[in-house]
Amino acid sequence: MNEWLHYHTREEISAMAAAGASVVVPLAATEQHGDHLPVYTDTLACEHIAREAVRRAAASVPMLLAPTLAIGCSQHHLRFGGTISFSSSTYLAMLGDIADSLATSGFRRIIFLNGHGGNENLMRQAAADAAVRHPVWTAAASYWSVSREALEAAQASESGMVPGHAGGFETSLVLALLPERVRADKFVDTHPEHAWIQGGLPGVFVAKHGELTGANGFTDAPTAATAERGRRYLEAIVGAVADWLVQTHHTMSEN
Repeated sequence: MNEWLHYHTREEISAMAAAGASVVVPLAATEQHGDHLPVYTDTLACEHIAREAVRRAAASVPMLLAPTLAIGCSQHHLRFGGTISFSSSTYLAMLGDIADSLATSGFRRIIFLNGHGGNENLMRQAAADAAVRHPVWTAAASYWSVSREALEAAQASESGMVPGHAGGFETSLVLALLPERVRADKFVDTHPEHAWIQGGLPGVFVAKHGELTGANGFTDAPTAATAERGRRYLEAIVGAVADWLVQTHHTMSEN
């Protein structure tokens, strides 16, 4: 709890910022996840990963965790209902304001940790913009990018697309974290899968109107999901993210 920024006073926060602490800002979403998962899925996973990873990282480097942003850029989910979203321009401006606020508060190491695909490009742009406007270090990454090798070692693809959207992978995470909110009676046994959603060559983006997040709003069938798998994936992610946070803090300490 000592690593949670929002539990400290302004004097304590200013002192930690002046002492060189990194601040981690978790980015998530409130959006539809099919008929079987809660709309809080991305935030539920991102909060858990950020909290546990920062707790581990803070044991060796000075680090604070900002409150999770539970609403993201989810315009491509609005047509399905059950979604709260900022437009891309609003979201970019909001992330810029957050970075400006942290820089004004004295932080010189700002890290965005993302848990929703629709936030990713805007997060990176906001981090770049902040490093132009202020004498700060910035970093930005989605948890699945940082933990890609760890998830491969944990055989996460056994459950479906990684990370996918509301498929076997995310369903496993929710089964591990909040099983009572998973509607197993709504599972489908088969579902159209589009490989292009996960991306092909690095730096290449392909999209289709109405299916940016998969057919009928999700990417793959959730039937392979289990709570045991979810716990295994979360442990792999948390370990990889914690290591990345420590490494990033040390990088940001270079002259």
